[in-house]
Amino acid sequence: MVVVDVGGKVRRPGVFTLPAGSRVTDALRAAGGSRPGTDLTGLNRARVLQDGEQVVVGLPAAAAGGAGAGGTPAGAASPPTGQAVPLSLSTATAEQLDALPGVGPVLARHIVEHRAEHGGFRSVAELRDVSGIGERRFADLAPLVRP
Repeated sequence: MVVVDVGGKVRRPGVFTLPAGSRVTDALRAAGGSRPGTDLTGLNRARVLQDGEQVVVGLPAAAAGGAGAGGTPAGAASPPTGQAVPLSLSTATAEQLDALPGVGPVLARHIVEHRAEHGGFRSVAELRDVSGIGERRFADLAPLVRP
């Protein structure tokens, strides 16, 4: 089995468990497909998925963490490291943030609202400015996220 995080312009972003050998197209299908009008040109839908990777669909390079549609050039997802790929505070949906330990729907909404009000996150340390995130919660979240 492989576990992948599918986000961006898909109908149901989230973390999905798929059979080993699954491809990006299978991850898209698990996420309900891409939203209408999404450009999939830079996304290699035939690529075999790796456990722990993130596939970001239809976002420009800057929004996908400085790379292509999958988090790295040419639509490939971030390389597997044996651990979960850090979640981008600048592009994550409320649903993706809600999946982080200690973050529920209300705190996820606060993070998204803070991002919208302040033009994104330039550092993980800015997470401390979000209502509801104290030092302990920040310490738990810091290794799981990136700006």
